[in-house]
Amino acid sequence: MRVMIDTNIIISAIRNPNGTPFAAYAKAAQPPYKIVLCDQIIDEVRRVFNRKFPDSVPLIERFFTWALFEVVSTPGEDKRTETENMIRDVKDRPILRAALASKVDILITGDKDFLESGVKNPQIVTAAEFISDF
Repeated sequence: MRVMIDTNIIISAIRNPNGTPFAAYAKAAQPPYKIVLCDQIIDEVRRVFNRKFPDSVPLIERFFTWALFEVVSTPGEDKRTETENMIRDVKDRPILRAALASKVDILITGDKDFLESGVKNPQIVTAAEFISDF
């Protein structure tokens, strides 16, 4: 089962290894799951760390070095789908586009624009829902 983990969950997992986002990440890193991250998520994580947590930048780079995940490219605007119009925040739409293009089964996020979108495929869930329901 392919699982994409959104930026906010990755940041929370790295910042608090005792929290629910970390537990969800750890679960998604084990079979039968496979973590898939798009290049946009990786870039966003780096930007947030550089802006908000500059002293922790080495931590994120260590995470990207040892963490096991597949990296996929974020498809361009020419690959837009009708489904992504269900996402209110246009900045989040490329992430859904990447999830759809890479055939992700589950998207773990804390972003209400995703959670309230009504998108059914991939399944969009919180970290807590992933831990309890999958």
